[in-house]
Amino acid sequence: MSKEIIQILRKKMITASYYAKEGHIASALSVLDILYVLYEKVLNINSNNLHSPNRDYLILSKGHASLAHAVILELKKFISEDQFKSYCSFDSILGGHLNRKKVPGVESSTGSLGHGIGVSIGIAMSSKIQNKKNRIFVIVGDGEANEGTFWESLLLASHHKLDNLCCIVDYNHSNDRALKLDPLYEKLKSFGWHTRIMNGHSHLEIKDNVQLSSVNKPLAIIANTVKGKGVKRMENNHEWHHKYPNKEEYESIIKELSQ
Repeated sequence: MSKEIIQILRKKMITASYYAKEGHIASALSVLDILYVLYEKVLNINSNNLHSPNRDYLILSKGHASLAHAVILELKKFISEDQFKSYCSFDSILGGHLNRKKVPGVESSTGSLGHGIGVSIGIAMSSKIQNKKNRIFVIVGDGEANEGTFWESLLLASHHKLDNLCCIVDYNHSNDRALKLDPLYEKLKSFGWHTRIMNGHSHLEIKDNVQLSSVNKPLAIIANTVKGKGVKRMENNHEWHHKYPNKEEYESIIKELSQ
């Protein structure tokens, strides 16, 4: 059933991008499965407990993948279908990066990469100080993992033993042309994080690996993903990093996703 839902969500994302003439579709497709499993199976957050002090937190630091976050927020009734369809149109609440003051369920506004991890650490430290039992999840891209703020934040989190924090690296290798991160597992572990590796498109692996363990360490997960997952012309094709489909491409992609 989840495979059918993911296909439906992919089509909705492609359609929204086509009409908006905007969107980082490939980046959104690589993280869609992770967001789906977190909201469907893991997070203690819904449209009714948005302001509960005991809710879990999710920060999509790679905020240019807003299409994936927006379609999940619509699926889980944080926003309406009409609001999703208005993606990047005039007066829409949904922009290329989601604004926490406009979009219900968005915990942190995004823009410049590398800051979501720091925000998540602040929330995690606050929860620890207040003896709250909630969990904080942050999703970063492999590109922003080249930012110095990312590694400085890792040191701070391990120093404070933030075992209520999980950082998922959407490792679609889109940044390999500029600067490779490997050996990423060894690096994350050396910074004092409990580290795991998973298939970022396997719903079973995602659900199993994001469970926090009481090891007095924050949890880092390397999610091996495919940029543009599910659309053949987009998969691992850097041309589609920031591009919307024309009419012919749109009709072909929708046909592919409907088979």
